[in-house]
Amino acid sequence: MSKHLERDLDKLKKNLLRVGNLVEEATNKAITALMERRGDLAREVIEADDAIDDAEVGIEEDCLKVLALHQPVALDLRFVISVMKANNDLERMGDQAVNIAERAEFLAGEPPLYVPLDFARMTDVVRRMVHGSLDAHVNHDTGLAYQVCSMDDQVDDIHRQMYGVLQAEVREAPDRLERALQYLSASKDLERIADLATNIAEDAVFMVDGEVIRHGRSKYLTRRSPVDGG
Repeated sequence: MSKHLERDLDKLKKNLLRVGNLVEEATNKAITALMERRGDLAREVIEADDAIDDAEVGIEEDCLKVLALHQPVALDLRFVISVMKANNDLERMGDQAVNIAERAEFLAGEPPLYVPLDFARMTDVVRRMVHGSLDAHVNHDTGLAYQVCSMDDQVDDIHRQMYGVLQAEVREAPDRLERALQYLSASKDLERIADLATNIAEDAVFMVDGEVIRHGRSKYLTRRSPVDGG
């Protein structure tokens, strides 16, 4: 690998980490705003989204320059491709965080909805998935990547449970429909963030091993248990 290519690849890694940190911060703030009914924090997330968008565009341009100038092959090529895909997924995570913040801002001005919604467990899993997917990508850690993928079903299960709880609540009290829909939408946004984190983890496996596990992930998860780390 030439020194120029090595330098540009290192720049891509650092910039991806920077965007990842912005997205993690936005997601954490949006979740806190929702859980603690803080409209001020929700507004911070919404106003910070432009920085994530600008960073996403910059990384995409840098990836295209690397492809044009260096024509990387093998692992280096897979790295650039995976950075482009992860970059896009991170920007979409930022959009989902904004959606959650908008729900939180609305709900902060409404009476609480006293129903057993397991947002605490859901947000804990989502936070670990987002952080883990970035670590797996940057550190070329396929064991961690598979672990992130295996966590996605937990988020799906919690979302389904909350859907049932909110559906029952609306049947009993139709006047609470708008608040229930906002909570359900926030749950769906969190589920989507988990899906995007899974995408990044799957791309980390592709980058390191050259294997596409997106279609038929369960086969690979069986083969490479998150306990033994692959």
